[in-house]
Amino acid sequence: MNYSLATIWYERHRFLPAILAVAFSAILIAVQGGLVIGLLSMMSLPIDRSLADVWVGYPGVRSVDLGRPIPARWVSRVAAQPQIGRVEPCMIGFSLWTRIDRGRTPATPEVITIVGCRLNPESLGAVKVLRDDPELLVKLAEPGAVAVDASELGKLGIDGIGSQADILGRRAKVVGLVQGYKSLGGPYVFCSIATARTLLKEPGDGVTYLLAECRDPLDAPVVAAQLNHYDRMQAFTAEEFSLRSRMHWLFTTKAGIAVGFTALLGLLVGAVVTSQTLYAATAASQREFATMRAMGIPTLRLQVTVLTQSFWVGLFGLIIAAPISVLIAEVANILGTAVRLHPMILLAATVITMGMSLLSGLVALRSFQGVDPAHNLR
Repeated sequence: MNYSLATIWYERHRFLPAILAVAFSAILIAVQGGLVIGLLSMMSLPIDRSLADVWVGYPGVRSVDLGRPIPARWVSRVAAQPQIGRVEPCMIGFSLWTRIDRGRTPATPEVITIVGCRLNPESLGAVKVLRDDPELLVKLAEPGAVAVDASELGKLGIDGIGSQADILGRRAKVVGLVQGYKSLGGPYVFCSIATARTLLKEPGDGVTYLLAECRDPLDAPVVAAQLNHYDRMQAFTAEEFSLRSRMHWLFTTKAGIAVGFTALLGLLVGAVVTSQTLYAATAASQREFATMRAMGIPTLRLQVTVLTQSFWVGLFGLIIAAPISVLIAEVANILGTAVRLHPMILLAATVITMGMSLLSGLVALRSFQGVDPAHNLR
């Protein structure tokens, strides 16, 4: 081990490019993985930042934004479960937003995702930013009042609070702005259930979801299983529905496939760069290895030395990559791009990077085919 470290230090002009290549690869994997997680998490925000333990919707619903109407009277089915504490309706659906420009050319409609819920600090369907702002809840109680994310103003073509828009022939007025609720699809538009029913033109008493809170959150899987015995409705725990929504966007939409392919391409590029750079560093030391063979050092011991060097190269690369990855993620989040360095992402980046380093070391062992004690005599 001491010899491997000493070699890396004295031959740093050879091994530094390999260390930097490993660092580049680790940064690429971590940031790309964090970007995938961040973008996909946008599509499950109504689930992740609500208080509901169980979501009940139409059978086969693939994502939270793709719900179909179910009768509000089915609330009795959900409330009848002994583990349930309370049940609330929620409306989520796509609509078209058209800014109102008097005296200007007609605006192009923008697809939006309307999220309608009960307006109180304990609401199961209200996202955290609404529950924490009682004044905004009061404002949203007005007919046609909505709140949008501040980062979506340009996309919606409005200036801010007080702006008005046409949503399927209904007038909507922005009464509040929120932060951290940017969407990968249509911008989120938060409002009351009454306003959502008007903007979505939902007739009758239909709702998109019934949200339930369990007396004990650990009972959520049991409640979901019990409710799934009913026809024409399907129940999920909040965690299941969140994962289902994210997986739908990752594997069945062009945006998700493009993001996943980019991450995979980054992994491939990092692997190739790391492998070739480390192989070159090892192959360049062939004369030194030939000298050690002439001194009687077994080939196996030399091979172990190469693998040990690969380990240290990988470790040093990770040490360099860690702060840079965090810095890039913070800058990206400030600029409005969601990059979430989840612990699993960091663990995966570490394992993959070290694995590539050791694998590159194994590939570099091919250079030993030419290691001959007579090498230095030529």
